Amino acid sequence: MIRKRVIVSGEVHGVFFRDTCRRTALEHGVAGWVRNLPDGTVEAVFAGAPDAVEQMVAWARQGPPLAIVDRVLVYDEEPEGLTGFEIRPTPGG
Repeated sequence: MIRKRVIVSGEVHGVFFRDTCRRTALEHGVAGWVRNLPDGTVEAVFAGAPDAVEQMVAWARQGPPLAIVDRVLVYDEEPEGLTGFEIRPTPGG
């Protein structure tokens, strides 16, 4: 089990990024969450089998069809035993 946090920059708000991310993660058996950030980026945490998590990181580099991804920062983190995958509210929103 591994965990990665990604910060996705570009045209990623208002393009179904979060919903598509949630559905894709569930299809791959990846736990975690996704949320918009106030600065226009999207933050997501992916936890699960290494291959599945890497597939989600690769997905984040493209995003859904309407997204234009400019940059993806990836951080390794310690797994916390997350289950399911949720869309979280924007902090301070």
